[in-house]
Amino acid sequence: MRTTEVALPAGAAGTSAGRLAAGVRTWVESPPLRALVGHFGGEWPAGDVSAVLAGLDDFSARHWDFRQGRERPDAREPAFDPATVGLVLDSARALGLVRADPPARPGYAHLLVLGGLAHACLRRTAYAAHLARAVVGVAGEVAVLGSFRALSPAESRILAEAGVTGCATEVDVLDAGVRAAFGVSAPSEEIGEDADHPHRSWSSRTYRPAGLPPVRVLAAPSTEPDRRRAHTADTQRFWAEHVRLCAGDAVLMVTAPIYVPFQHCDALRTLAVPYGCGIDTVGVDPALAVVAGVPEPTLTPGRYLQEIRSAIRSLRALHAALR
Repeated sequence: MRTTEVALPAGAAGTSAGRLAAGVRTWVESPPLRALVGHFGGEWPAGDVSAVLAGLDDFSARHWDFRQGRERPDAREPAFDPATVGLVLDSARALGLVRADPPARPGYAHLLVLGGLAHACLRRTAYAAHLARAVVGVAGEVAVLGSFRALSPAESRILAEAGVTGCATEVDVLDAGVRAAFGVSAPSEEIGEDADHPHRSWSSRTYRPAGLPPVRVLAAPSTEPDRRRAHTADTQRFWAEHVRLCAGDAVLMVTAPIYVPFQHCDALRTLAVPYGCGIDTVGVDPALAVVAGVPEPTLTPGRYLQEIRSAIRSLRALHAALR
């Protein structure tokens, strides 16, 4: 199978709904995804793009959802034959879940860093500091987005091995990562609300590293606090309200390569469409020494299939928002 990378929907500021919809169609109907569905015994869904997305969502729920509502580290890992492993890895590469591309522009209005598991928080804050120092100009702020999700015992062990102490939640790790990577010790401003439940609480800490843009560490409340913790879309919307995001602003978002497709499309839906800003999304470059201190866990075929499913669902939500 050819492994030429399939383009994600364009993220330039002012991109029309029609062009975004065309980008959704290009990714969803691409040969790599068709080959993957066929290999797992599926028939390509009939109908327009909305029907295809609904069909793929249903198919991936039956064949590629190894989390079953659990957190990512708790997902089961399926056993595949070598041919299936090769196809999954080739498809993941072609669908944009493997390569760490550099930023497309020399400068941005804002740089966003998405939180995650403990190792990811440290790697992404280190990569963001590298980008801000040596790669791109940032006119506004670096915003590091997380939540009050409690750390698992495995995450706490990873932090202890890395010499990071005093962290109980995801946002604690992001804050520690910012302090280390940007060379700051105390925030210049700290605001928030300690509500009756972590799903309702929020906090914002702003640091001012010398010679760099201000860095805000933000923990958002959930928009459905009785059902779940804050997710990525919650944190993005919460940040946009705080920073007063403007039409035409170019935003660079940092995550892990495996999450680029789904988180890029989430950001298009939650930021680009309502605010008219631009979105470029890049994954942390694993070759850089600044992120080598905390290794990335092995990315397995099951992990890639899970995040291809995440991308399908994110594209479906984006496509619905465009109608």
